[in-house]
Amino acid sequence: MVLEKEEKAEIIKEFGRHEKDVGSTQVQIAILTRRIEEVSKHLRSAPKDLHSMRGLVKMVGKRRRLLRYLKKEDPEAYNELLNRLNLRK
Repeated sequence: MVLEKEEKAEIIKEFGRHEKDVGSTQVQIAILTRRIEEVSKHLRSAPKDLHSMRGLVKMVGKRRRLLRYLKKEDPEAYNELLNRLNLRK
């Protein structure tokens, strides 16, 4: 359920604003989205894993807060990110 270095580097390269950008809001949201997908896939096969369920709920909440911040600060980047990640709002 942990992202591999190569996978994370690929996400950073795709969503980062420049080469060394690892902490921008868009990168954080993209990484969280990938982790949420992985945990969701795990929970389909192990529905009674309540510890992973709690982690999933926390990640979704963090992503929601980051999306709210991005929408307030840069609405154009927010809409572009939603389209690129296929998220609905």
